[in-house]
Amino acid sequence: MTQRTWHIGLTGGIGSGKSTVAGFLARRGAAIIDADAISRSLTAPDGRAMPAIAQTFGSEMLSLDGAMDRQAMRERIFRDPQAKRQLERIIHPLVSQVTAEQAQVALQSGHRVLVFDVPLLVESGERWRKQVDRVIVVDCDTETQTQRVMARSGLAREEVERILAQQASRSQRLACADTVLFNQGLSFDDLDAQVAQLAADFGL
Repeated sequence: MTQRTWHIGLTGGIGSGKSTVAGFLARRGAAIIDADAISRSLTAPDGRAMPAIAQTFGSEMLSLDGAMDRQAMRERIFRDPQAKRQLERIIHPLVSQVTAEQAQVALQSGHRVLVFDVPLLVESGERWRKQVDRVIVVDCDTETQTQRVMARSGLAREEVERILAQQASRSQRLACADTVLFNQGLSFDDLDAQVAQLAADFGL
């Protein structure tokens, strides 16, 4: 009997522990396709998005090594909301293209569980929901998120709260979830045990 292929969407707010869960799933044999990493690679030196970014925004958006100047782009978007839409029109189709390529490679390598690690899965509306069989949300309360991000990044509370305010709310994420991993007050081993239970549902 042919083993079925699972396409799993994995999401969670900053500081929720989503990357840790992705690591646990990878250790059990899932292929992790990281939308954030793909997006960053597109705007790195020689990234696929760079010719279109240079053409649309001009050379002042390029750093000396040929990558996108993130700080300059943030300031441009802050001044001109239209710039954000222009950038998304360049980046989103390329993210979809590279995601599909990586998924194909994973399937050809024999992976039967593909985990799409997408921080903004909820914010993207139906675009991702239609591509996955299940959505796993890694959840904790916002104070826990704030404390974790402050501890790991050294950012001030106000800065972390500003980042959180730009993401989907906790209730919006939970409303999209097929499965919730509540990652609060857990040791790594406890969380890993929860992931093991979940992974068994997908044959891992």
